[in-house]
Amino acid sequence: MTDYVSSPSGFRMPAVGLGTWQAKPNEIGEAVVNAIRAGYKLIDCAPVYGNESEIGCAIKRCIEELKIIKREDLFVTSKLWSTKHNPQDVEPALKESLKNLKLDYLDLYLIHWPFALKTCDEVFPTNPDGSLSFVYVDYKETWKAMECCVRKGLVRNIGLSNFNSQQITEILNVATIEPVNLQIEIHPYLQQSKLVDFCRQHKMTVTSYSSFASPQKPWDDNKNGPINIFQEPILQKIAASHKKTVAQVVLRWLNERKIAVVPKSVTPSRILENNQIFDFCLTDEEMKQVSSLNRDLRVIIPIVVDKDGKKINWFASSPQFPFNVEF
Repeated sequence: MTDYVSSPSGFRMPAVGLGTWQAKPNEIGEAVVNAIRAGYKLIDCAPVYGNESEIGCAIKRCIEELKIIKREDLFVTSKLWSTKHNPQDVEPALKESLKNLKLDYLDLYLIHWPFALKTCDEVFPTNPDGSLSFVYVDYKETWKAMECCVRKGLVRNIGLSNFNSQQITEILNVATIEPVNLQIEIHPYLQQSKLVDFCRQHKMTVTSYSSFASPQKPWDDNKNGPINIFQEPILQKIAASHKKTVAQVVLRWLNERKIAVVPKSVTPSRILENNQIFDFCLTDEEMKQVSSLNRDLRVIIPIVVDKDGKKINWFASSPQFPFNVEF
């Protein structure tokens, strides 16, 4: 039976889902079918991933043709991209995701990042000098438009992604429908304990993305050398003691912290493996050993190299960049 994470407000979501970021075309559809066959209830999506249409076809197939799940038993998350932060753009953006996903409603809709980009159909609009074309949109106004989508029945729950505690507080101060979930990068090298505790204090659940420290991340400044969590001796030892994989140990460590996970895979055996974390527990000592690995090492920071070979953080130039505070 699928486990859940929940909040005092009554919101609950499956503890393990299928992530779809970086999933290639003509692969993700079959991965979704395999995941639902394996007992997954949560599918984590975003329009910026460029694959919602294929995911939608797979979901429809599972519900209507294969009849292996009912819509009401499935939990589908998507996200509002940064070019759609103007309040008048929020509902059309959500409806576009619904159209692509072939759904009448979402279970959870997140603001993907706190910063806004110029409204357009490009994913990353740029200025003549090649820099990102940021604009200022007050995300509190974006949030009010998200609330309207709940009232219209387009989405059941709303939340945030990549917001820091100060930005979340600003949202909470104006919210008539409070955020129920925060999706952030969490793994043994970036444990985010203060931000997770902050969310708990405000009745929010937390979802981890890049739970394996994204060893194949598309952006790498090489500042910290190669990162491969699967070669971490502490994790390998714990995995061997339980006859599990390092991936399963990491996911179980997050599960015992009551954090939802959305690991991406298109490999059937790994899809199955990532959901097989409910038949063992980590000891208190093992939990401490994993906690000792924290380096406050963030790996998902988009880095580009300009024509002069200079490495540039695309997003840090925005005044709404979330990672300039402690948590």
